[in-house]
Amino acid sequence: MRKKKYENITLIGMPGVGKSFFGKKLAKRLGYQFLDVDKIIEKRVSLGLQEVIDKYGEKELLKIEEEAVLNLGHINNHVISPGGSIVYSKKAMLFLKEISRVVFLYSSLDDIEKHLLDLNTRGIVGLKEKSLKALYKERNILYKKYADIIIEVLDNFDVATLLKHCKPS
Repeated sequence: MRKKKYENITLIGMPGVGKSFFGKKLAKRLGYQFLDVDKIIEKRVSLGLQEVIDKYGEKELLKIEEEAVLNLGHINNHVISPGGSIVYSKKAMLFLKEISRVVFLYSSLDDIEKHLLDLNTRGIVGLKEKSLKALYKERNILYKKYADIIIEVLDNFDVATLLKHCKPS
């Protein structure tokens, strides 16, 4: 396997799986910086994700999300947590694969639903036209397509489990 010249880890997966929660902990354990792409977007546009969807539409949020990822540049020693919809951008995902190991945090739909108590305000692309179940099925195909590593997030999941699979060589 070809060694990447950048030591970054990108966590992808459904909203509510714990990308930001575990990403912050993983970054701390590795001595890396943590980048939450949703927070970058919210700061850049001075709106929450749901507000962007309500005001400008989902396509605009996807465009802003793609730009935010592509504008990260060639960073090093970061844990990156993009929004769950980043997999709709082939360009952004190929860039993330170029600069990082992409880790798909997988969880059951039941577990995702338990963690998503704020569906109407969360800013989830696709929920206006599709059910969470339909989005889950659609996105999981894309997450698997782009993932270098797939890790199932179970009830006893902790940052040590993540570290074991993601530790830089």
